[in-house]
Amino acid sequence: MVALLDNAVPVLLARIGNYPQHHGSVGVVRTLGRLGVPVHAVVEDRFTPVALSRHLTRRIVWPTTGTEEPERLVEGLLSIGREIGGRSVAVPTDDEAAILLAEYADRLKEFFLLPPVPAHLPRLLACKASLHRICAEVGVPSPRSRAPRNRDELVDAGREFGYPLVLKNLEPFSRLRTPAVRGSTAMVRDERELLDRFPNGAPPVLVQEYIPRQQAEDWITHLYCGPGGVPRVLFTGLKLRSWPPYAGVTTRAVALRNPELAELAERLCRCIGYSGVADLDWRYDRRDGQYKLVDFNPRTGAQFRLFENSNGVDVVRAMHLDLTGRAVPDGPQVEGRAFVAGQLDFPSVAAWLREERRLPSDILHGRPTERAWLCRDDPLPAVVEAIRFTGLVARRLMRSARPGRLKSP
Repeated sequence: MVALLDNAVPVLLARIGNYPQHHGSVGVVRTLGRLGVPVHAVVEDRFTPVALSRHLTRRIVWPTTGTEEPERLVEGLLSIGREIGGRSVAVPTDDEAAILLAEYADRLKEFFLLPPVPAHLPRLLACKASLHRICAEVGVPSPRSRAPRNRDELVDAGREFGYPLVLKNLEPFSRLRTPAVRGSTAMVRDERELLDRFPNGAPPVLVQEYIPRQQAEDWITHLYCGPGGVPRVLFTGLKLRSWPPYAGVTTRAVALRNPELAELAERLCRCIGYSGVADLDWRYDRRDGQYKLVDFNPRTGAQFRLFENSNGVDVVRAMHLDLTGRAVPDGPQVEGRAFVAGQLDFPSVAAWLREERRLPSDILHGRPTERAWLCRDDPLPAVVEAIRFTGLVARRLMRSARPGRLKSP
């Protein structure tokens, strides 16, 4: 594998927004840096976990919020490209960076190697409403969804789908400027809670039917496609836990081959002509036996290191190989690998124990495990993450304990 990568072509880890405790970024640096590829990373400050990885060539402190004008962000990327010199492979780890790279590819290609994705497509895929329309057009199942334009339509959606309801921020960039829900997903239990959450009408939010977890399985697909949506690598896996429970980021997953899901993901990418790295979230609905696409993230997923093929190729390595004109070695995905985001998996286990009255069975399984943070050859990011995570929890506990935050009886 080392001989296949072109170590003369560096990588830029492209990020927009403030999310310093991101294990997916550390995964990108490790998977390429271990093979001798120079990796430069945009970071929020000098002491983020990824900034202290021993596999990182250079940290570029450039804090952004996602509320900046696109022109300013493009100029920033061009300036970084000039500093790196030559052309580097840009690897996005958030939707906003992926959209910017696609929509301004004509200018950015002077300094960056980019997949030939249609310029408009990442924005459409990252927007929850347009993703639902795309699924309907190409015949890919998805949960029933609506983007209400006013309070009446918000109420109608709840009465049509029933409760509980899933709420999502509707569009990239707007989720950073004016988030409708905290995090990526929220759930409301009844109409009163829905109206209390949005007393002034319907914000930019997607309302989606809830598929009962007792009737569902959460699956993920990670892939890298070349021109025309042809997959170079495509992996499937089962999400076992997330935080917040049943709606948040993956805290534990296992790589499992699922030919039906793989065929569905490949058909979608070919139909729309998607090119690049992507992370797709699916929910298998036992009520009708369908895999339903929940999210299409047109960028590197945080848990991508769960997956490799028999030649040691993951989606980020595949991207570097393909964009530097090298063949991507084919081979079946490695089965049974597990991925764990430790500090987030602890509360997800606690939530499971509280609801199910038993420990999850996968805790006792001795699978080969890829850990998001802990790593023998790169220990410092895990130490820094532990410090920052502990500080974050302590600050939240202190805020919740302030007398002024207590509600009146």
